[in-house]
Amino acid sequence: MGPLKPNVIELITGLITFLAVFAALAKVLLPRIDKILAEREEATTGVLERAGAVQLDAQRVRAAYQAELTAARHEASQIRQAALEEGAALLAAVRAEGQKAREEMVAAATVQLEADRVIAEAELREGVLALAAELAGRILGEPLTDLDRARAVADEFFAAAEADLQT
Repeated sequence: MGPLKPNVIELITGLITFLAVFAALAKVLLPRIDKILAEREEATTGVLERAGAVQLDAQRVRAAYQAELTAARHEASQIRQAALEEGAALLAAVRAEGQKAREEMVAAATVQLEADRVIAEAELREGVLALAAELAGRILGEPLTDLDRARAVADEFFAAAEADLQT
């Protein structure tokens, strides 16, 4: 018997064995395999559904976060604007106060300078009057004792000198 003519007994024995193994697989293993595949399908579907739910929840949380972030940025912008306005107002107030203090100091210094000028002028006039009286006394050869008359003459001279300067 060759490979092209098989032994019938062996062929029948092989066929019966094959059918027995096939029947055992079909009755025992295939239901278990189907059950495991169904469980896997169910687990996969459940995981996908949970993943979808988690994704929706994440999107909802992200939207809330974006809304809070936008509100915080808006609030920060308002605070920054208020601080700028307050700073500008404070700066203006400090400048106005400094300007007022400067003007007061300039006015006080001007008054003091004018008073010092008047005092210095009066002292200078007295000094010039005393020197003029002494010089006139030396020229005349006798001391001048009439200071009131000398003062009147000096005042007329200074008035004329001031009139000449003003014109």
